[in-house]
Amino acid sequence: MNRIKEKLKADHKLLSIYFTAGFPNIDDTEKIIKDLEKSGVDFIEIGLPFSDPLADGPTIQESSTKALKNGMTTTKLFEQLEGIREKVEIPLIIMGYFNPILQYGVEEFCKKCQETDIDGLIIPDLPVDVYNEKYRELFKKYGLINVFLITPQTSDERIKFIDSVSDGFIYMVSSASVTGSTSGFGEETRKYFKRIDNLQLKNPQIVGFGIKDKESFDQATEFAKGAIIGSAFIKYVDKNGISDISSFVQNVKALT
Repeated sequence: MNRIKEKLKADHKLLSIYFTAGFPNIDDTEKIIKDLEKSGVDFIEIGLPFSDPLADGPTIQESSTKALKNGMTTTKLFEQLEGIREKVEIPLIIMGYFNPILQYGVEEFCKKCQETDIDGLIIPDLPVDVYNEKYRELFKKYGLINVFLITPQTSDERIKFIDSVSDGFIYMVSSASVTGSTSGFGEETRKYFKRIDNLQLKNPQIVGFGIKDKESFDQATEFAKGAIIGSAFIKYVDKNGISDISSFVQNVKALT
């Protein structure tokens, strides 16, 4: 069974951490992955840096810019991930924009994901209709779960369609803003969380955007299976380096 599906069966709220590959230093990828797993994280999202990340706020944009300057490329990332399954068992998801994947070759990219034991992809700018018509069978061929995003503006009809073509979890964006720009969750966001919960979707939801500490993690997971932290982790790493990642995780989620 795909590691994502297996992890979603866990009886606790799930914490996913996003980091940008090649940041703060080009060769930090493996250590970050290993330390996050040791710290008790449930999923890891490996950000494939891109020069025009439209959905990302300034923190992740800056980390992408630095990673690219450091020399990070799609080819380099796959080289770094070779043999990673000899060292970690945690579900690994690559998050990136479709342009670099298209340039690399979609099937070749999927093939490399399978060879390096990547479990899933999050591609914010790949429309679900295009995926369903052109790429769904290809992703399935290489054992990849594709994760789609929904927002407060996504209609119930659209959400149900996304749910019907999904086979893992749904990335529930907490607001319509870019990553890293939210501070806490207001009443409107909580109503949105309840609305999605009431739809009784077949795929569990994991909340992203605006989660930075234990309080926001607990709020986000009241109606969802888990939550994703990106910008807050990038800021922590930028300030403190990667020598004490466990302290960040422990401040978010009580480990069992």
